[in-house]
Amino acid sequence: MEFVDVTREESVALVTLNRPPVNAMTEDFARELKKAFSDCTDPAIRAVVVTGQPHFAAGADIKGFQATFDAGVEERSAWTLQEAIGILESLEKPTIAAVHGYALGGGLELAMGADFRFLADDARVGQPEILLGLIPGAGGTQRLARIVGYQRAKEMVLTGRQVDSEEALQIGLADQVLPSAELLNATLEAAREWATKATRAIAAAKKALNAGFGLPVSEGLFIERDAFNESFGSEDAREGVAAFIAKREADFKGR
Repeated sequence: MEFVDVTREESVALVTLNRPPVNAMTEDFARELKKAFSDCTDPAIRAVVVTGQPHFAAGADIKGFQATFDAGVEERSAWTLQEAIGILESLEKPTIAAVHGYALGGGLELAMGADFRFLADDARVGQPEILLGLIPGAGGTQRLARIVGYQRAKEMVLTGRQVDSEEALQIGLADQVLPSAELLNATLEAAREWATKATRAIAAAKKALNAGFGLPVSEGLFIERDAFNESFGSEDAREGVAAFIAKREADFKGR
């Protein structure tokens, strides 16, 4: 692919955004992300890291917006990027975004599709679309509120304000903040550890959390029941129980 590189290290996939200088997003870029994340559904992959350097992704390619205006078109969809992020969010394995530099607009929307966000200490994130007379179009108004809370998300979206890594950590938008030079190695090490866990149980837990969030508890409990049964029927569950009884470390295979 031209804009996205996917490499494998045993059971960990590294998805690297590669559209210099700032990984500005286009429709073609989004299509490649969609393919990359679809490829990560391979059961042999048990954890995924998404990154880009020197900037994770500084948002959409604004020149593309101007071309749309010049063509007399009054509508523009971010549906392909939405689809790509949806695939990332629904992967049945842990996912981590390693964020260097800027993650703005579509870049932050992409990072929010991951289960966890590890930020470099010099990272800056935000949804600045309002400053262009636009709003987030690939999930920013929805996922940001779910992560940081409705009122804080409203303030960030309506002002377009960027937040630094420390504030991102304080409001729950970052899970860890690390020195920039150490970020990728630390993220990969965390992914390697996640790849040894009970992948089927993680998939079931993600399904219950994602599908049940915002529903009445009575409805969420039905989703949790079905997800529990999925995990209970896995080989990992048998191994986990056997290891507990034998007082040994479990050797999960992700099955």
